[in-house]
Amino acid sequence: RELLPPWLVIAAGLTGIVLLCVSTKDVPITPPRTKYGIVLDAGPSRTSLFIYQWTTTTKANKTGVIRECSSCPVQGPGVSNYSDSPQKIGKSLEPCLNWAQKEIPSEQHSQTPLYLGATASMRQLNLTHPILSDGLLAALTVALKSSPFDFQGAQILSRPDEEAFNWVAVNYVLENFFKYNWQGQLVPSGKRMAGVLSVGGTSTELTSKVEEEKQAPKEGVRLQLYGQTHEVYTHHCPCHGTEQLSSRLLAALLR
Repeated sequence: RELLPPWLVIAAGLTGIVLLCVSTKDVPITPPRTKYGIVLDAGPSRTSLFIYQWTTTTKANKTGVIRECSSCPVQGPGVSNYSDSPQKIGKSLEPCLNWAQKEIPSEQHSQTPLYLGATASMRQLNLTHPILSDGLLAALTVALKSSPFDFQGAQILSRPDEEAFNWVAVNYVLENFFKYNWQGQLVPSGKRMAGVLSVGGTSTELTSKVEEEKQAPKEGVRLQLYGQTHEVYTHHCPCHGTEQLSSRLLAALLR
């Protein structure tokens, strides 16, 4: 029987050791990268800061799958209450912005989008005193641009846009867009979309999806989410808010 030369045996052994080292050290399994986003919800009575996170690899039909990881209530009234002193609005946001800097890794700050959306009270202020509302948005822009995050804008949301976002949030939580199967994979849920009833102080809004595109009203909002197009329409019911309901209830009790 012919024996292998000693040098060849040694070389083969060294090659095996190198391959073992390469397989465990040079080809690591890279974990999915986590990204963050910040939304400031500037409502009538208060402003809240929300931090969302998602991974670059988790998507359902080319749309990201996000989750809210933490939030911070801004101390003080809603932004429209600073119309007489817009210079104070930036100071009110500082505690929550500083808190967000601690919650999000510093190396991600410059890549974290930051957005502010103002709602009902700012819409009303913009109708009655547009100069004051423009001044508040300018002050908000200055304050948020000074943060280390990637400021994307501060704007007043229209009523249809605000209610469309509420509709997305509710159906997202209900897993009506997608769900996880028993293997942990994202698949279409097959469920119908829910309608959303938003009861405010002075009005009520009913938001739902228009099933047939030809029936979509002109003032509806079109959304492209998780591989599907959704036509969302909001029916506005003025004078049907909690304040009016309370007044009617009180009047009925006093009869």
